[in-house]
Amino acid sequence: MHSTRASRHQQSRIKTFQSKCHSDQFFNLLTSDTLLSKVEELLPTHRERRYPPTETLSMFLTQGMNADRSCQFIVNQGAVQRLACGLSSTNTYTGGYCRARQRLPLEMVTSLTAFVGQSIGHQMPGDWRWQNRRVRIVDGTTVTMPDTPANQAAFPQQRGQKPGLGFPICRIVGITCLSSGALLNAATGRFSGKGGDEQTLLRSIQDTFERGDVVLGDAFFATYFFIAAMLDNGVDLVMEQLGSRRRSTDFRKGKKLGTKDHLIILTKPKRRPDWMDETQYNEAPESLQIRELKVNNKILVTTLMC
Repeated sequence: MHSTRASRHQQSRIKTFQSKCHSDQFFNLLTSDTLLSKVEELLPTHRERRYPPTETLSMFLTQGMNADRSCQFIVNQGAVQRLACGLSSTNTYTGGYCRARQRLPLEMVTSLTAFVGQSIGHQMPGDWRWQNRRVRIVDGTTVTMPDTPANQAAFPQQRGQKPGLGFPICRIVGITCLSSGALLNAATGRFSGKGGDEQTLLRSIQDTFERGDVVLGDAFFATYFFIAAMLDNGVDLVMEQLGSRRRSTDFRKGKKLGTKDHLIILTKPKRRPDWMDETQYNEAPESLQIRELKVNNKILVTTLMC
C-alpha cells in the first residue's frame, strides 16, 4: 500500500512537471512553416546526437524564459518530455546539454532573432503605427559576463576597478519596434576602448532601418553623420539634443515655428571622424536643416519639419 501511494505521488509530480514543460512549444515554432526554412538555412554541420541544434535552441529559449534558469531544470524537463512522448528514458546529467549549447553558432541565434523581429514588425496592424509609419527605438545598455580570461580579454572591465576585482562588461545597442516590442537587431561590443561606444555599435546595424521609418533615441545618437545617413535613406528621427549642442541652443536664431521651436542649419564638422574614410567624408552633405524644440524641459532634435 505504501509502495502504491509513493508511485501515485511520483506520477503526480511527473504530471505536474510535464504541465510546466514548454520546450516542445518552442520546438514547434522553430519547425513551423514560417521559420523552418530559415532555421535549416542557419543550421551548422552536425551529427545526430542527443541534443541536435534545433532541440538545443528550443531548450535554451525555454531555459531563458523560466523562473528557474538552471541547466538541471531544463534537462529534467527534456527527460520528462521524452517519457511523455513514449520515447526511451535518458539520463539527466547536464554536461551533454551544456556542450550542445556551446556548439550553437552565434550567427544562428542572432539571425533568427532579427528574422522573427522583422516578421512581427511587418505584420503589425496599420493603426498600431504612428501616422502609418513604423517607429523604431534605439537604446544601449551593459551586462556583466562570467569572469573568464577569454571574456576579460575581449570585454574589459571598468577602468576604475582594480585588476581581478571586476567582471567583464559587454555593451549592447538594440533596435526595437515600438508597436510590438520585438527586438529587430542588436550589436555587442567592448565596454570601453576603440569600437566600444554606442555610436559605433549603432552604425554596424543601421541598415536595419527601412525607408519611411521614424527612429527614437537619446542624445548619444544625435550626431551629424548619423542624421545625414538617415536622411539619405528616407528615415526620420526624433532624439534628445547632444549635451554640448544643448548648451548653445538659441531659439532666437533660425526660422521660428513656435515657442521654443525653430529650424536651424547644421554645418558639417571640419574634422573627419576616425571611423570615416576620406571618400565618405567628402560625399557627406555640407549642411543639414533640422528642427529643435523644447518639450518638458528637454531639447529635442528632429528631421520632422511639419
